[in-house]
Amino acid sequence: MSQKDPREKARPKLAVWKFASCDGCQLSLLDCEDELLALAEAVEIANFPEASKALVAGPYDLSLVEGSVTTPHDKERIQEVRRQSKVLITIGACATAGGIQALRNFAKVSDYIPLVYAHPEYISTLETSTPISEHVKVDFELQGCPINRHQLVEVILSCLLGKKLHVPTCSVCVECKEAGNVCVPVAYGIPCLGPVTQAGCGALCPSYRRGCYGCFGPKETSNPLPLTRWWEKKFHMEPHAIKCALRTFNCAALPFRKASTHYE
Repeated sequence: MSQKDPREKARPKLAVWKFASCDGCQLSLLDCEDELLALAEAVEIANFPEASKALVAGPYDLSLVEGSVTTPHDKERIQEVRRQSKVLITIGACATAGGIQALRNFAKVSDYIPLVYAHPEYISTLETSTPISEHVKVDFELQGCPINRHQLVEVILSCLLGKKLHVPTCSVCVECKEAGNVCVPVAYGIPCLGPVTQAGCGALCPSYRRGCYGCFGPKETSNPLPLTRWWEKKFHMEPHAIKCALRTFNCAALPFRKASTHYE
């Protein structure tokens, strides 16, 4: 068996961690296909259960964290992940805003557990689903449900090369204009969260004449309330319908949460 050349430079260690989530953002990394092969040559994939059984001890140069914190065990585990990680980046709506499971934040969890589980006494969970940033220092957040795989590759490469991390912070409306789409609410009378949602999906839903669902979360300085008040006036939407439109993948993100609470 050949010996490793001691002069060979050690590759940076990449770790991918899962908390409460659907695995969709991890799958986005696997969907990178050709880029993933090049990435595997540039880094040592030290922990990525979705892709490999290999487990290399930390510390890690870069950790990607998917999922929200929903259990007491998660609160302890994320602290350990942070201690072992030089750079920690959260990926996806669950990790950056609490995810769809943050709907529990608007209710009383103890009322629902007996309805779902035959033995509620075995369930250990928190009253809320919270983003990773509420528990540890996060170096960068990559939004989306799921994330944009091209943005993910760019972020990883920027970390490896020591470049400034950057993703677009404009609204989905900009992507609509770039794609040559007509405005869905104006042309078809369909409510759309595009004006207050961060770009990244390529205006996928408006391209098919559907309103934006806010998958990439609120853009910078997002203020949904004037938009939803326009929905009330223009489309005669009921308060309950507006609240439901705001309480999806990024329901606990502050701008969406504050606006939805207005309609309770």
